[in-house]
Amino acid sequence: MKFSIGGPLKLAFRPWVEGLENIPAEGPAILASNHLSFSDSFFLPAVLDRKVTFIAKAEYFTTPGIKGRMTAAFFKGVGQLPVDRSGARGAGEAAVKSGIDVIERGELFGIYPEGTRSPDGRLYRGKPGGLARVALATGAPVIPVAMIDTEKIQPPGKVMPKLMRPGIRIGKPLDFSRYSGMEHDRFVLRAVTDEVMYEIMKLSGQEYVDMYATAAKRQIADAAKAEKDAEKAAKAALAQAEKQAAKEQAEKQAAEQAEKQAAEKHVAEEQAAEEQAGKQAEQGTAGEAEPTDRQRSGS
Repeated sequence: MKFSIGGPLKLAFRPWVEGLENIPAEGPAILASNHLSFSDSFFLPAVLDRKVTFIAKAEYFTTPGIKGRMTAAFFKGVGQLPVDRSGARGAGEAAVKSGIDVIERGELFGIYPEGTRSPDGRLYRGKPGGLARVALATGAPVIPVAMIDTEKIQPPGKVMPKLMRPGIRIGKPLDFSRYSGMEHDRFVLRAVTDEVMYEIMKLSGQEYVDMYATAAKRQIADAAKAEKDAEKAAKAALAQAEKQAAKEQAEKQAAEQAEKQAAEKHVAEEQAAEEQAGKQAEQGTAGEAEPTDRQRSGS
C-alpha cells in the first residue's frame, strides 16, 4: 500500500513534514493526531517509513456487496483494525484492546483523541478513553501529531480532491510513566488527554473548543435541521399567504364583476324605461292630434 497509494499520494500532493526525527526507528509508540479529513489516515503513514496501525469502525469491513468487499480490502491493506461499536461500552474497550495489542507487538499505534473528524476545522476536546488508557497500560510514549489543511483537499460534498500541499507536524514524545498503574483513575485519564490535546493545539495552531466533536456535530445537525424547518415553515407560510391573496383577489374580481354587471343591468333598465316612456309619450301625442268620430260628425 505504501508503494501503490503512498508513493502516488506523495507525488501528487507533496505533503511537507516537520519533526520526522521524533518518530522512533523501532519500538512501540502512540501517534495521537488531530482529525480533519478522511485522508489523514493516508497522508501520515505515507510520509513514514514504518507501518502505522489505526482503528476503524467495523462497518468498513462488513458492508456487503462489491463496494463493501473493496472497502474492506482497502482498509485491511492500509493496516486498519476493525472495532465493533455494538458492545455495552462501545468502541472504547475495543480501541483499548486493539491499541494494547499493537503496542505489545512493538509497532506504531495511530489514534484520534477527538474520536471523530472535526466538523469545522477547530480542535475539540479529547476523549479520555483509548489514548490515555493505552499509554498508561503499556508505558508507550505518546507522540502528538498535527495534520495541516487536509480538510481543504476534499471538503464535504466535493467529489474531486483539490491538489494542494497539506502539512504534518510531529511533536516530541510525551512520557506518562509517572502515572503508571493509574489507567482506571478518570482524573488521571483526563489530565493525560488534556496534556496531549494541548500539544496538538500548539502544533496545529487550531482554535480549541472545550467540548466533544460529537456534541458539536449534533449541535450543527440540530441547527441545520432547525434552519431547514424554518425555511420549510416560511415557504409554507408564503404559499398560504399567496393562496389567501389569490383568493382575496379572486373575490375582489368577482365582486367588481358583479358590481359591473349590476351597474350595466341598471343602465340597461334605465335605458329600457326611457325608451318605453318615449314610446308612450309619442303614442299620447299622436292620439291628441287626431280628431275623434264625434268631433268629425259635429263639425
